[in-house]
Amino acid sequence: MNVKNTSPLEQIRELLKKKQGILQTSDLAALDIPRTYLSILQDKGEIERVSRGLYISTNIFEDELFSFQSRYGNTIFSHETALYLHDLSDRAPLFYSVSVPVGYNTASLRKSSHKVFYVRHELFDLGITKLSSPHGNKIKVTGPERTIVDILRSRKKLDTQIVNHAFKEYMTRADKNLNTLHAYAEKFRVHNIIRQYIEILG
Repeated sequence: MNVKNTSPLEQIRELLKKKQGILQTSDLAALDIPRTYLSILQDKGEIERVSRGLYISTNIFEDELFSFQSRYGNTIFSHETALYLHDLSDRAPLFYSVSVPVGYNTASLRKSSHKVFYVRHELFDLGITKLSSPHGNKIKVTGPERTIVDILRSRKKLDTQIVNHAFKEYMTRADKNLNTLHAYAEKFRVHNIIRQYIEILG
């Protein structure tokens, strides 16, 4: 983007277009634009603050998935939310399911209706991928194999029909990776459960 002869306000407007209406204060720092211009755009009604360091254009629908993850930086979409994002479930979740590292401060999350699952630090990043949200922004999600392991690990907290349907759907996928699935199952100590599900539902 050529911003050499463009005013700071126009630079921000161009950035909003480029980023599907979502702006972080770190974006301004990269362009050496003072944050006072955010206040100007707020006063004009062009943007609104949704959380610390995160703003959205008032002219677009909010990318809720991206906004949520920007607000809660250490969260990974997992379990039912990941199933839906990977087309392993046809049920759009009413609330997000997320994984966080053990010890992560979830005080504000606990006040919401979102589901929070805790994962040990050494396993937290295993099988994480990035997908594009419906608005085109990158979000962090557990990959298909990690998601299957997660739902079997947490199966007593989930709807049995969702778990069984997801496993059946996964087993029909051409891009499934059973070696990776078994490797993750070993790490999370659910390898015996995986074998049982393959025998019964696979």
